[in-house]
Amino acid sequence: MLDVFLDSFLDSLKVFGIALILNIILSFFEGKVASLFQRHQKISPLIGAGAGLIPQCGISIVASDLYRKEHITFGTLVAVLFACSDEAIAILCTDMTKIIYLIPLLLIKFIFGFILGYILDFIIKKHPIKAIEEEVHIGCCHHEIDSLEEAKFQKHFIHPLFHSLKIFLYVWSITFLFGTILYFVKENVIVSFLKANPFIAPIVAGGIGLIPNCASSVILTELFLADGLSFGALLTGLSVNSGLGIIYLIKFKDTRIKALWIMLILFLYSIGIGYGTILIMNLI
Repeated sequence: MLDVFLDSFLDSLKVFGIALILNIILSFFEGKVASLFQRHQKISPLIGAGAGLIPQCGISIVASDLYRKEHITFGTLVAVLFACSDEAIAILCTDMTKIIYLIPLLLIKFIFGFILGYILDFIIKKHPIKAIEEEVHIGCCHHEIDSLEEAKFQKHFIHPLFHSLKIFLYVWSITFLFGTILYFVKENVIVSFLKANPFIAPIVAGGIGLIPNCASSVILTELFLADGLSFGALLTGLSVNSGLGIIYLIKFKDTRIKALWIMLILFLYSIGIGYGTILIMNLI
């Protein structure tokens, strides 16, 4: 058990370092996302899919908030949520044998994300878009920042550090829990089951991805690193998972039903992509 504790700590420490760098970078640019969507409405699903690739749960919350305020279309919101991967990217970067899957993962999520967004916007004809009257200042973890009063050090270091520490603790707890389960259940039993039933793996991964939390992306990626999930199954789960954006929509009565529709759309769409990916990789 001591090995499980130490291994999970060291792995999570690597994720913390990567997350801190990414969050510091994002603290300079995340506040401009709102006005970017507003200025380029015709290509907003494309921009949304690109923004969703940023490995930060705050992006999905920003998109959900903009949708509630009618600043972006439904298709743009879904494109963002489909492209989200949260902590998965940082975890993949810690394994040199699996990092080769990172670019294909991002490309597929980006391309199919904006395609889905355009399809939904074509089906849903009415899109009430309101102009953004003032610049929105949003920092790490969706902190609203008064740029005239708040110190740059706090904005660009303290908030990213705080968020990265939360990610570290979160990833560590999930990794330790997952490692403990594997310690008692034995990793080879789970891996053998999934390998013996490869065609139900995308459905299982999709079910995990429906959990509206960053934990699901951590679990899915850890299973992939342990060779318990194929790339197609991982793609399914991470495409279904939309981070904290869905939780934000569920919190409000006016978007609760829409949040459930989004989860259903993402699940069915991602299942199709996952099985298609598995079929293509088997043929290759």
